[in-house]
Amino acid sequence: MDDNNIKINWSIQKWICFVSVLIFFIKLITWHITSSLSVFSDAMESITNIFSGFIGLYSLYISSLPKDHNHPYGHGKIEFISTAIEGFFIFIVGIVIFIKTLIHLNKNIMNETFLLRLDYGIFLMLFTAIINYFLGFFACKIGNKNGTLTLVASGKHLQIDTYSTLGIIIGLTLLNITKWIWIDPIISIIFSSLILYTGLKLLRNATAGIMDESDKKLLNKLSFYLNEKRDLHWIDLHHLKIIKYGSALHVDCHLTVPWFFNIKEANKEVQKLTDLTKKKFGNKVELSVHVDACTKHHCIFCFNHSCQFRQNFFQEKILWTLDKTSY
Repeated sequence: MDDNNIKINWSIQKWICFVSVLIFFIKLITWHITSSLSVFSDAMESITNIFSGFIGLYSLYISSLPKDHNHPYGHGKIEFISTAIEGFFIFIVGIVIFIKTLIHLNKNIMNETFLLRLDYGIFLMLFTAIINYFLGFFACKIGNKNGTLTLVASGKHLQIDTYSTLGIIIGLTLLNITKWIWIDPIISIIFSSLILYTGLKLLRNATAGIMDESDKKLLNKLSFYLNEKRDLHWIDLHHLKIIKYGSALHVDCHLTVPWFFNIKEANKEVQKLTDLTKKKFGNKVELSVHVDACTKHHCIFCFNHSCQFRQNFFQEKILWTLDKTSY
């Protein structure tokens, strides 16, 4: 990733931190005005935005550091660690909200003053939802363009926060119209359950990244792309693996080429494969390609019909799908 993109990512993440703090205080004021449990839930969830924002800022700094002797693959794994911390904190916040809601279920904490102030609360919550959505949309757009997982995660977090806030706004609107007091704690319980689910999902994704779990979607995308662009001398592709290190991708594979190729010719095919992959996925990709020599068993699906050393008749061209390239 070039220095300009790093500066852009850093700048957007700093804005996310600033806006997260601002929105948290707006929601605290809204809770003070309305005494609404659902607003309290949303305010507590905003704390996770603050923590994830600053953790994301730090992880962007670490992941942008160049490779060194102790970190030959770079520092990108920090993004998975920051995601795990964020997921754990979200889970704890969800538990706190759930317990607080249960404690106040049998208490008469809502009165006529609370009902009269709901219109102010709805307006303030709508204001925070609009800011969160557009900032999250912009962060996701830039993050996807630059291949920055942390920025995409921050953007999606803000957009999820927007949707949950809109749900609370709808609930408060119904409460304001119907005067049914029980709506507020019900919304709070539903919202805390969603927060718990989000926290567990983030922990699951972070664990998958740390454990180098196979990204089948990305592998499938790469397999089909190479299948479409495959060279005449690329007889077979197998043992395809992808490891993520932040925004960097490390690709390992075995490429089968004609047995009569010398080292220079084989390296030329490896360079073709490397250039083609980087053209599609950018310079964030590093390839480690092991070259295999073809045998007579490969002739049945080798479509180089001009090969003078063919020992078997051509039968069919095998498509490089995920199940074919992974083994």
